[in-house]
Amino acid sequence: MRPKQWTKNGFVLVGLVFDGKLLELPLTLTALWTLVCFCLVSSSVYILNDLIDIERDRHHPRKRLRPLASGQLNPGLARSAMFVLAVAGVLGAGMTSIFVGLTLAAYLLLNAAYSGYLKNLVIIDAMMVAVFFVLRVAAGSIAVEVSAFSPWLYICVSLLALFIAFGKRRHEIVLLREAASGHRTSLKQYNQPFLDQIIGVVTTSGLISYTFYSFEAETALADPARMMLTVPLIVFVVFRYLYLIHVEQRGGAPDDLLFADRPLLAAVVLWVLSVVAVIYFR
Repeated sequence: MRPKQWTKNGFVLVGLVFDGKLLELPLTLTALWTLVCFCLVSSSVYILNDLIDIERDRHHPRKRLRPLASGQLNPGLARSAMFVLAVAGVLGAGMTSIFVGLTLAAYLLLNAAYSGYLKNLVIIDAMMVAVFFVLRVAAGSIAVEVSAFSPWLYICVSLLALFIAFGKRRHEIVLLREAASGHRTSLKQYNQPFLDQIIGVVTTSGLISYTFYSFEAETALADPARMMLTVPLIVFVVFRYLYLIHVEQRGGAPDDLLFADRPLLAAVVLWVLSVVAVIYFR
């Protein structure tokens, strides 16, 4: 179920926070319920992915320790849990809104396609990761019926997801070397110089997009002059992550990296607090 990776589902709350509705208790509870449903569905997806990749994971120094790859969990039991979690998550989301339920169903189906085939296609594999992050934001936004959410944030989330995905693939190539393609088929179509270039492009695009968002943030109930104060924090977060990828050769598990690196975690927490202060305390 990979509870550590549930942190990704925190993007469900982006619409709630940036639309200025965090202090409205009914909407906050609705967003949190949607978050719980996403955790259920994403857990079923992780089980599916582990079932498909059980042999490949056994060649990975870290993933070989997962319950299925290590033989600690019976595949039949895993399939049953996968089905129950998927149904519970989609039906639970449907209780909030039929459109939220459909969004989670789309997330589930696209992940099935990704696990079965799309993750083997170069570039498409990373772009699908971006789609999954956008669906998280979309589900949360639909659940709380956002009214002043800037479209720039969808672009920022997409570019952030691409940044993380390509950084992860770079780490896998550096870590696994000749065995990389045995772990992930698409890795044999990547190389380190190409990934370094594309990470640079995505990084630049992401920083520019967030800066544009901060300039027109009045659409998100915030003062643009104050929202621009959060840009340096984002720059530090991105540069720190690049440092961890290129210098310390980390980045294979972004969720672990966030909590393991104190400067990165501190900067992210400061950014969240700054955004909340800008939007809610004027």
